[in-house]
Amino acid sequence: MDHLKAMKNKHAAYTLARLPIGFSFLGHGFIRIPKLSAFAQGMTNSFAETYLPVELVKPFALILPFVELLLGIALIIGFKAKETAAVGILLICVLIFGCSFQENWSAIGIQLFYGLYLAILFLFSEYNQGLFSKSN
Repeated sequence: MDHLKAMKNKHAAYTLARLPIGFSFLGHGFIRIPKLSAFAQGMTNSFAETYLPVELVKPFALILPFVELLLGIALIIGFKAKETAAVGILLICVLIFGCSFQENWSAIGIQLFYGLYLAILFLFSEYNQGLFSKSN
């Protein structure tokens, strides 16, 4: 009986860990989509003095809010937790790479935290009990 209670606690803890970062990604996407062209233009302008070509920055800026929104939803509902965390880590790597070109070291610190957070979710994904997990 204690084992069952311990597993329920681990499932609950994992769910509670998914929620803050899920809502963060959801919020990033949700707030940017209505002003997508302004967001993309702002991001493109912020890379004007870097070596990254506009031809890469602009399409990425147009896609990023939708990826953030979908990642947020997936994290909140617990959809394929391990795969979602992996996609999130890859996104964070791309963002870190871009911020390196801007020499935006303070943003990289925040992104490293996100990456670590997602890596922990990846590592403990066996405790996921999202809406679509097999154990429900």
